[in-house]
Amino acid sequence: MFDTDVFVIGGGPAGVAAAIAAARNGLRVTVADGRRPPLDKACGEGLLPDSLAAAAALGITLPARETHPFSGIRFVRGDATAEAAFRGASSLKFSALGVRRTVLHRVLTEHAERVGVTFLWGTSVSGIDGHAVRMPNTSMSAKWISAKWIVGADGASSRVRMWAGLDTYTRNHVRFGFRRHYGIAPWSEFTEVYWAQGAQVYVTPVAHDEVGVASLSRDPHLRLNDALALLPELRERLSGVPERSSERGAVTATRRLRAVYRGHIALVGDASGSVDAITGQGLGLSFREALALGQALSQADLAQYQTAHARILRRPAWMAELLLAMDRWPRAGARAMRTFHDCPGLFAGLLDAHIGRAEPLEEIAMHARLGWRMLRG
Repeated sequence: MFDTDVFVIGGGPAGVAAAIAAARNGLRVTVADGRRPPLDKACGEGLLPDSLAAAAALGITLPARETHPFSGIRFVRGDATAEAAFRGASSLKFSALGVRRTVLHRVLTEHAERVGVTFLWGTSVSGIDGHAVRMPNTSMSAKWISAKWIVGADGASSRVRMWAGLDTYTRNHVRFGFRRHYGIAPWSEFTEVYWAQGAQVYVTPVAHDEVGVASLSRDPHLRLNDALALLPELRERLSGVPERSSERGAVTATRRLRAVYRGHIALVGDASGSVDAITGQGLGLSFREALALGQALSQADLAQYQTAHARILRRPAWMAELLLAMDRWPRAGARAMRTFHDCPGLFAGLLDAHIGRAEPLEEIAMHARLGWRMLRG
């Protein structure tokens, strides 16, 4: 007797991915968002191998002409560098992809429409009452849509999370990011991460003639140009290069919630907790959470989703703690970077663990080696 089986509040990548997963499990899905596409957000715009695998499980195929492959990660800190290709990169056509956020959102929404998702763009949600979702209709009245399940995918400042009484954190650490695109051909087969005092700058290839450059720091006033000023070599490379987009900012958080559902309401994406963008796993987490949520909704068991969500977040959260420690304590960060420079195999093992391609015993051995090298240093 409901108007729709699933009502998703928030039409960003997490919300659309959740809608796709629910629709692929045979549910009627409606998505509402007060904005209109294409939706953009400042982010690193790289999809790692595990993120691409999750996208493929949702039925998503990204067009080669609007993306650019990269084969691994390179860290740069002063005169020390460490790089590694993703395990199996040589045998994969696209081991990892850089893609403009607007392109990704368009591809997601087009696929969602093909699997039967209904979109209400330009439609804000002003409240929830039981199984009913309230949307302003006129100044004197409101429109209500009833749903068996309600999904909050409305970002880090989620109102759904507040309405559902799920705004209880066990961890909440915030940093700030800024992003801009430059019209220059990618100069590396890697996504590069430059480490400076109190900041990191990511360079991701997103097209054959374009890179995305994003900065992260704890300082909300440290804009992208300020971060580039800390990295003279990178600043010189980008000097005089045409800017393809204006600077866009966003907040990134390491946030853990006590619970990601209550009754018939569930949270997904940044609304459900997140890891710092330093991991490059934000989109991948959203895709994997969407798959788990779709399965749980089809079985009418959101407790299953709670368990899966905790498991999905565990590995990226550990990696975020390690990388943020390198940022928080510069001397320890410099020592870790020198360790990675001197032991390429250790850095490769860390990357394998990060994308879920390391066996448990390999991860244990890698952690032990890293700890021992740090102690010796």
